[in-house]
Amino acid sequence: MENKLLKELYDCFYIRPELDEQENEVEKCRKALIAALEKPERRLVLRIIDAQDSIREQTSLDSFMAGFELAWRLSAELHNDENERSFSCRTRRTGARFSSEGEPE
Repeated sequence: MENKLLKELYDCFYIRPELDEQENEVEKCRKALIAALEKPERRLVLRIIDAQDSIREQTSLDSFMAGFELAWRLSAELHNDENERSFSCRTRRTGARFSSEGEPE
């Protein structure tokens, strides 16, 4: 369930960078390679390309999830730190008497 929600957040917030030049170069090279190969080798090249695309997609999603988890933990840590500081301040005000140098003890 957690991964489903993170996947939905990824789909909502991730903006794929524009890589038109690089994608055109890859496609041009792929076509040239396919034209130079026999049918069994072509299938192998296409399987490699598909596997690499899948790896990139999974890596991107995994990076998003790791970043989200890091942000969530940092947020929780900051919230806990603020609560501890607030509790500490309240304890000092109500539980301990502070005196300045000029005040009698």
